[in-house]
Amino acid sequence: MTRFDAARPGGPLLAVEVDGDGAHPAAWRHAGRPPGEVLTPRALRQVVAAAEDAGFALVTFDDSPLPPGTGPGPAGRVEAGTRAAYVSRLTDRIGLVPTLHVTTTEPFHLATQLASLDHASGGRAGWLVGAASGAQAQATVGTPVRSPGELHREITDVIDAARALWDSWEDDAVIKDIATGRFLDADRVHPVDFVGASFTVKGPLITPRPPQGQIVVLVPDGLGADDRADVVLVGRPDPSSVAVRAADAREAGAPLVLAEVEVVLDADGVPARDRLAALEEDAPWGTTGRLRHIGSTDGLVDLVRALAGPVDGVRLHPAVLATDLPLLAAHVVPALAAAGLHRPPVPGATLRDTLGLPRPANRFAATAARTLR
Repeated sequence: MTRFDAARPGGPLLAVEVDGDGAHPAAWRHAGRPPGEVLTPRALRQVVAAAEDAGFALVTFDDSPLPPGTGPGPAGRVEAGTRAAYVSRLTDRIGLVPTLHVTTTEPFHLATQLASLDHASGGRAGWLVGAASGAQAQATVGTPVRSPGELHREITDVIDAARALWDSWEDDAVIKDIATGRFLDADRVHPVDFVGASFTVKGPLITPRPPQGQIVVLVPDGLGADDRADVVLVGRPDPSSVAVRAADAREAGAPLVLAEVEVVLDADGVPARDRLAALEEDAPWGTTGRLRHIGSTDGLVDLVRALAGPVDGVRLHPAVLATDLPLLAAHVVPALAAAGLHRPPVPGATLRDTLGLPRPANRFAATAARTLR
């Protein structure tokens, strides 16, 4: 597949993380809400609508089995898949990508939830693979901490099982034949019989095949599952190391690679470094291993353009959504569009359409066709 670059119409793909109040741990203190107030559905709707109106290809929703923190900030969050489902009928073109953790979510339920999101959104669902594996996270479901090898096997097993389940209904399995009273053709609904290291799945799914055929799977850096991803998210601290890691992901077979970029922008006459200093007085951000842009919107545009060769786009992590997202929408995305480097998704497009990914054939339909021959 030809990757996106600066010379290709459509340009770099733009994604944005919209969990909570922003990427910085002290973002909630600078979001203009009373202390301790959880982000409301109305605020979530407004944030996703702003990202869609700006022309972002997709939004991601971070999540964890544990509460966001133990301080005086928000004490909880609504599960990411539920947040994505909530906005699925309030949007018409932006991709919706919740984080669901393979270590704390039953694989059959995970696959069903994502398939349902794809149906609700008209084919705009993605899955950001999570792998929370600490002792506290595992205690939420009563399982022991896994070794690195066991964790890797669980990640690959759950991805493989979900992909098999999404294929367990052929595209034309639902026939709705009034004359015979048949809702589906049972010969086109298939058991999966998946056997993993820690679970088995018989299948089939209880939900018809998703509109996209397969949900778009985004795999974060460090999970060791590039070969099972539609999109790999590369978190490296500088452009040269991003390029090296992106090449490795492509070599492993990943069709698309996005660079992870944290963003603190100059705002309302306040330099970005002063904004960051004020945030750091409330809570340290620490080193995450990702690229971090602290400066002007023009500088961020230059960075995205520079990354457009090695990677297919960026996932932006605004330090404070209430401040940085409007600046991205007003200055960064329009500047890329004016340079011919950005084309927003169109209403009715699936996420695969927007990303330039083909709709996969159904593995069981292909087997049936060979059998008939």
